[in-house]
Amino acid sequence: MNRIKNTFSIKDLENISGIKAHTIRIWEKRYNLLSPFRTDTNIRRYSLSSLQKLLNITLLYNHGYKISKIASLDKEEIPIMVREIALKSNSEQVAINALKLSMVNFDTILFDTTFEEILLQNDFEFVFINVFMPLMKELGILWQTNAISPSHEHFITNLIKQKIHIQTEFLQKDYIPQSNKKIFVLFLPEDEIHDLGILFLNFYILKNGFKTIFLGQSLQTESLETLMSFSNEVCFVTYLTVEPNKEIIDNYLADFNDRLLKGKPNNLAILGPHQININTTNLSKNIMLFKSVQAFEEKLLKASILA
Repeated sequence: MNRIKNTFSIKDLENISGIKAHTIRIWEKRYNLLSPFRTDTNIRRYSLSSLQKLLNITLLYNHGYKISKIASLDKEEIPIMVREIALKSNSEQVAINALKLSMVNFDTILFDTTFEEILLQNDFEFVFINVFMPLMKELGILWQTNAISPSHEHFITNLIKQKIHIQTEFLQKDYIPQSNKKIFVLFLPEDEIHDLGILFLNFYILKNGFKTIFLGQSLQTESLETLMSFSNEVCFVTYLTVEPNKEIIDNYLADFNDRLLKGKPNNLAILGPHQININTTNLSKNIMLFKSVQAFEEKLLKASILA
């Protein structure tokens, strides 16, 4: 299952590049840009190098180059031009395409140089929300439709995690403890292992000057009770992607409320796509749902600063 995918259908190429299959076929016939091979059952397939070439062509095409001009270039010229554009452009979509190209090529250098160039013009918060999050959303769809392999998805996810860890470490070194502010405890429930969102939230809360205790993936509720002796006011923060599953999520929150929130000045803030499965009818007032990081900031970070 985890082997590297190295042949692609024309539908895969369409999904990854954003260029319609009909257009790809026209480019093949008119400009001889790609050379698919056929399987024993006469099905057209494309090599990894064909996908790499198409992503390069797409980036140039979306940046204003005519397809006839691209077709006239030597094959060695195209990657050089792509790297120059990726490093000089402020367009988020160009950056996303460059990062997709780095994923397909397993090219850490292209990932790093693209990231560093964007960071020269924007802060890390902007990069994560406007480049990394849309990229991961696209890759999630591509992974589900088998257009890319788990190896691709793991490669790019772990590079993004590295960047979050580095930026978080910068903030932790400069953090000055303040006793008059609440403490944020960040965790993922048992069996929840998708941690990009919670890693970024840890960075974001630190950036706003608050103390965080980051506990990471797959934590049982009872193990959080240890925090009760650490602070009088705790804001628990979690990011739900797939767990707890929708059959038990309401019971999970009721138990969490009984153990850690009821009768205490504590809160639980929930972000992430899985919150749509929560029944809000009888939800404790100590449990808050947020559809965006900005909404979370307005309610819990700015309000705490003013308090």
